[in-house]
Amino acid sequence: MTEHHDDQYWFNTRTGKVERGNQSIASELLGPFATEAEAARATEKLQENARRWAEEDAAEDNS
Repeated sequence: MTEHHDDQYWFNTRTGKVERGNQSIASELLGPFATEAEAARATEKLQENARRWAEEDAAEDNS
C-alpha cells in the first residue's frame, strides 16, 4: 500500500520553507505535520525537544 502525503506539510531544511505534499527528497525534510503552522515551527520544536531531553539526561545523571 502506498502512502499519500498530499494533505501533509513538511519543513524543508535546505530551503527553510514549508512544503505541502511530496515535493523534495526525504533527507531534506522534517515531518509530516498536520498543518502549515506546525511545519513552520519545526526547527523551534526540535530545539525545545533537544533542550528537554538534555535536561532529563542531566537529571538522570545527577540521581
